[in-house]
Amino acid sequence: MAEPTTLAGFVAEIRAQVVDTADVARQSAWYLARGRWDWPAIWAQAHEIGVRSVFFVIVCLGFLGAIINLQAGFQATRIIGDASLIGAQSMPLVVRLLGPTLTGMMVATRVGTGIAAEIGSMVVTEQVDALRMNRAPPAEYLVKPRLVACMIMVPALTTIGITAAFFAGMAVAAFAFGTNPGTYADFDVVVGLDLVEGMVKAAAYGVAIPIIASTAGLRARGGSEGVGEATTQAVVASSLAVIVLDFAISGVVFVLR
Repeated sequence: MAEPTTLAGFVAEIRAQVVDTADVARQSAWYLARGRWDWPAIWAQAHEIGVRSVFFVIVCLGFLGAIINLQAGFQATRIIGDASLIGAQSMPLVVRLLGPTLTGMMVATRVGTGIAAEIGSMVVTEQVDALRMNRAPPAEYLVKPRLVACMIMVPALTTIGITAAFFAGMAVAAFAFGTNPGTYADFDVVVGLDLVEGMVKAAAYGVAIPIIASTAGLRARGGSEGVGEATTQAVVASSLAVIVLDFAISGVVFVLR
């Protein structure tokens, strides 16, 4: 996979990546509807993608909840002299935006690179060619289990991460500002549309990340150098997709409010 040296070459490379990603998405959708479901492979990927990411997500989202509430408490104390409502200020933002989006970014970083590296290594060692020769489509045998696992585990990780952010924020509010936990846990400010928005984002990230990462792996060429480029492309493109989807879904929900 040669690096583009001109603007025209860069544009052509981006166009090729988009076309290949769309083709992998189309094939994956076809095999989701028509192909067989290899549940052992799906659960193995769910363990790799979800279970092994739980600690990472809990730590990162926990610190996020602590930081948000610490800063919100400082500002509330300076402006109005009362930090009792920092839970009501922070939780809708965590539920609909920061929880799903930061979880998606972490999955894109940890899982996207792993998917691209694994599939890319299979490409450069000609294992994918062997699958094709045996009439085993890569989209069904390689992409589909990872896609289904991500569709299940990213919303689950998002829920776990939001829970970690909630309890970490509650602890900071109680110890730093004396906020009563019962007052902090005021869920009246979190409306149903906030929950829907957060879960729709998580589901969208769970679809986009494995497809983009798998496409990057399938495009790998040229040995270990090509695998390295594929992992870089996977994390950059997956992270960009998370940001774009976040903006698009937030815009649609804003119109519906």
